[in-house]
Amino acid sequence: MQSLRYKAGGRAFAHIAQFHPELTALRRDLHAHPELGFEEVYTSKRVKEALTLCGVDEIHEGIGRTGVVGVIRGRSTSSGSMVGLRADMDALPLAEHNDFSWKSCKPGLMHGCGHDGHTAMLVGAARYLAETRNFDGTAVLVFQPGEEGFAGARVMMEDGLFDRFPVQSIYAMHNWPAMKPGTVGINSGPMMAAADRFTIEITGRGGHGAHAYQTVDVMVVAAHIITAAQTIVSRNVRPIESAVVSICAAQAGDLGAFSVLPGSATLVGTVRTFDPVVQEMVEKRLKELCNAIALGFGATATVHYERIYPATINSESEALFAGDVAESLLGADHVVRDLEPSMGAEDFAFMLQTRPGAYLRLGQGTGASGSALHNSRYDFNDDILPLGSALHASLIEQSMPLAMP
Repeated sequence: MQSLRYKAGGRAFAHIAQFHPELTALRRDLHAHPELGFEEVYTSKRVKEALTLCGVDEIHEGIGRTGVVGVIRGRSTSSGSMVGLRADMDALPLAEHNDFSWKSCKPGLMHGCGHDGHTAMLVGAARYLAETRNFDGTAVLVFQPGEEGFAGARVMMEDGLFDRFPVQSIYAMHNWPAMKPGTVGINSGPMMAAADRFTIEITGRGGHGAHAYQTVDVMVVAAHIITAAQTIVSRNVRPIESAVVSICAAQAGDLGAFSVLPGSATLVGTVRTFDPVVQEMVEKRLKELCNAIALGFGATATVHYERIYPATINSESEALFAGDVAESLLGADHVVRDLEPSMGAEDFAFMLQTRPGAYLRLGQGTGASGSALHNSRYDFNDDILPLGSALHASLIEQSMPLAMP
């Protein structure tokens, strides 16, 4: 058994800690073989192999293309209850700069967000639940592809996930470097923001840089739009509400043509909000500003606005319950129940739009590299594998308890 740098209690944790080395080996194997969304062929195969060894009752493949679902029935199913647990499996298009033995073997791909750890934790929960079955109902373990921008959760649902497995509630968790190992964070409302993407196409009239008066300068238009877009949050969003407008890329002209004014420019960015009313307003104001600014300079601007992920909103009763489960493992002092929401996004939001549930943060620290998520030197902290597995398993046991004899 590996020594841990935090304390946790409960029957599930003690049981799972015994096979911590096996979970670590699985996690590191997945880390070494990263795969992008809907390409998780190796990962899905490893998950299926692991679930088979765990002795789960059913394994369903190909849901949402490369998704896998494991089903475990409790010692009794008289309650008729069914509860889901979800882990994401995909990696990032990011070159890894670590040098440990389990670093990515695929150039330009790495598990820079810890989905390898999430998958291993859910496998650990599967093994414990299949071995003990101390619950009354059915546990549905969802191994989801394509979280990183591919909306894999939505694809699984469109493929009949909740029709085939009609869970009453569903839970997910994500490692969080900003929190110490042995801590859990949650709140009973927004956990992650909605993520929207916009593209602004500006059209003017190009020409010679020495004769700018003969042109409609899209560079000037773009500069004004970039500046004005920041006033949407500062002058249109109430201070007690949250929104982010970021223009993250600009493309115009040729770097080798220092005296040529381009005839078109493109800006790309993202909007993050929690409240749909604020989301609607930001989209409306962005389009109004772009059109008005372009018109003022004699140019045109077309805004293409796409809503990628909705906000991840925990349902109140399930968030309170999940906090209680975390406290049963770690104690109240190690559970933050009013965790500040993140302006990042998460496609588990799609599941929470149709089923009550909760999304938790599992502290892991930044490790020796001091790296956060989506960093080329990030690595999942294997110390928290037993805790994550135990938290998953305890959500099942405590939501569907066996009747006392």
